[in-house]
Amino acid sequence: MRNKRDVYLDDRPWEEALAGFLEHLTAKGSLSPGAAEEISVEQALGRVTAEPIFAINSSPHYNASAMDGIAVDSALTFGASDASPKRIQLGEKAQVVDTGDPIPAGCDAVIMIEDVHFVEDEIFEITSAAAPWQHVRAIGEDVIATEMILPANHRIRPMDIGGILAGGVTRVKVHPKPKVALLPTGTELVQPGVDLKPGDIVEYNTRVFGALVESWGGEALRWPITVDNWEKLKDSLLQAVEQADIVVINAGSSAGREDFTAELIRELGTVLTHGAAIKPGKPVILGEIMGKPVIGVPGYPVSAYLTMELFVRPVVYQKLGSVPPQPQTTEAIISRKMPSPMGVEEFIRVKMGQVGEKIIATPISRGAGVIMSLVRADGILRIPRLSEGFRAGETVKVELMRPLEEVRQTTVVIGSHDMALDILANHLRRRFPEASLSSANVGSLGGLSAIKRGECHLAGTHLLDEDTGDYNISYIQRLLGDRPVVLLNLVYRQQGLMVAKGNPLKIKGLEDLAREGMRFINRQRGAGTRILLDYRLKQLGINPDNIYGYNREEYTHMAVAAAVASGAADAGLGILAAANALDLDFVPVVEERYDLCIPGEYWDTPYIQRLLEVIATKEFRQQVEALGGYDLRDCGKVMYRQGV
Repeated sequence: MRNKRDVYLDDRPWEEALAGFLEHLTAKGSLSPGAAEEISVEQALGRVTAEPIFAINSSPHYNASAMDGIAVDSALTFGASDASPKRIQLGEKAQVVDTGDPIPAGCDAVIMIEDVHFVEDEIFEITSAAAPWQHVRAIGEDVIATEMILPANHRIRPMDIGGILAGGVTRVKVHPKPKVALLPTGTELVQPGVDLKPGDIVEYNTRVFGALVESWGGEALRWPITVDNWEKLKDSLLQAVEQADIVVINAGSSAGREDFTAELIRELGTVLTHGAAIKPGKPVILGEIMGKPVIGVPGYPVSAYLTMELFVRPVVYQKLGSVPPQPQTTEAIISRKMPSPMGVEEFIRVKMGQVGEKIIATPISRGAGVIMSLVRADGILRIPRLSEGFRAGETVKVELMRPLEEVRQTTVVIGSHDMALDILANHLRRRFPEASLSSANVGSLGGLSAIKRGECHLAGTHLLDEDTGDYNISYIQRLLGDRPVVLLNLVYRQQGLMVAKGNPLKIKGLEDLAREGMRFINRQRGAGTRILLDYRLKQLGINPDNIYGYNREEYTHMAVAAAVASGAADAGLGILAAANALDLDFVPVVEERYDLCIPGEYWDTPYIQRLLEVIATKEFRQQVEALGGYDLRDCGKVMYRQGV
C-alpha cells in the first residue's frame, strides 16, 4: 500500500483551470461527440441532433380547409354585401367542407359556416365577399419538403418532435449520450439501507452525480465502492477509462495518506490541475488518461456537487456539441455580514424570500459536508475571489435553485427554532402548493432584529422576561419600539434537559450540570433557550464557568439532541419533542410559551393569512401534539397587539 502524502499542484482560479482542461481535451480530440446514433423520433426527447433534419414531406401536403364551412371559387362571391346579399348554388365551385378536408378543384377560399345562411337545401346566402385563399391552409404552410426543420447540435424539445413528424421524418440521428463512469472510493463507505455502525458513511454521492449526468443528457455508469487500496483503485480506474467517455472519481482527491487519486491519474496519464481557488471544492483534480477526461471530486457532498457543476457539466455538454444553459439569477439583499477569505471564490447556499419590495437572501450552513444545505437552499451566492465578502444589507446576485415565482411566494420566518414550524411548512405546501415556508434559525433575539431590519415576515420567539415571568412582550417593546406588530401564540412547550436513554448519570435538574465530569452542550447566544438557562442558573446561584461545555453551542434543538444521542454530550437543554425524536430521556424544567411575532404590514397579506388558515386545521394540531411536549391551548390566539 502507498502512504505517500500528495500536495496541491495549483491554486488556480476555477475558470482558468476549466479553460485549460477543455483546451487540452479538445487538442486530444476527447470532446468530439463520436459516431451518431439513429433513433425513433418518439424516443428523441432531450437528445442532441448530430446533423440537420430536413423535411421529407410538406405539411400540409395538400391545400386544406382551415374551417368548417363552404369551399368556393372566390370570384363567385364578389359583390356580396349587407345591402346586397349574394346567393350561391352548391355545386362544383361551391362545396361543403370540414376542417382539414382537401380544397376541391376550382375552389380557392373557404367561407366559415357561421357566415353562411341557407335559404334552400342547395342554395346559401352570404353578405360579404371571400378573399382568395382565406381560411385555406396552403401546401407547405407549416413546413415545405426539403426545408430544414432543426439544425445540428440542437437539443430536441417536445414541440420539436411534432415538427419533425409533420415533415415526414420518423427517425433522426443524434449524438450518443456521453458515458460517465462514477467511481465511489473509501473504505468507510457503505450502501444505502444497511445497518450503520460508527465510522460508516452512506454512499449517496454517486447517486446525486448520476441524477446530474442524466439531467445534462449523459448516461451514468455507477461503479461499486472501491476501498482505499492503490491496486484496487487502479484496476477500477482502468476499467472505467476503457468503458466510459468521462470518468469521475469521488473522494481521495485531497492530501491524506490514503488519497491516491492525483498520483494515480499522474501515473496513468496527465494531471492538469490539482487544487482550484474555490470554497468548497478546493481539492478538485482535472486530468486525462488515454484521451479520456478524468475528474477527481472531493468526498464532502457540497464540494462534490459544486465541482460536478463547475467542471463535469461543461465536459458533458461539449461532448454533446452543446452549451450549458446559464442559470437564472436575481438580485437580493444579503441579510447578514458574509466575510470570505481573499483569493478564493466561495459558494454560499442561501434561503430566499420576498419581504416587501426586496428579495432577502439569508445564508445557511457553509459546511462542505452538509448535504441538507443544498436540499434547503433556494440559491447560490458567489463571493468573488478578490473580495473579502459582503456587508449586511448589500445587494448581491444569486443563482436560483428554484423558480423565482416560488421564491416570491415564500413566507420567511427568522428566529427561534421549533419543530412545529417544520410541520407548519409541510401543511402549508399541501394546502397551498404555490406557497412555501422558509425558516432560518438564528435565535429569538436574532429574529426580532431581523424584523427590525425588514428581513422577514415573522419571527419565532420565546424570550423570558426575568422581572415579570412573561414572554416576548417586553423584548418587542424594547427592541422594536412602537413598530406595529402582532404577537401570535403557536404552542406552549416543555423545556428540559435531554439526557441519554435510561438517564445513566441520574441527572435530576439544572443543578447537576455543575457536577464534575458532566459534559453539557448549549444553545447559541440570543437563543430563547440560552436566555432561559442563564435565568435559571442565576436563580440557582450556579456560575456558568463551572459548567463544562457551557460555551459549546448549537443552533437548533435537534442539533443539541443529536449531540446527546451520539454521546458527545451528557445533557443539553431543549424541548421534549426533540428528545422524543431521538429516543432520549427528558428531565422537565419548565413550560414556556413560543410565539410568532408578525410585523403589522404583513398581517393581512397572503404570507400570513395562509399560515393562519393552516394553523386552524385539525390535521396540523394533531400532528404537532403527536410529537410530545406541546400544548396548543392558545394556538392561533393573539397575545399582544401594538399599533395594528
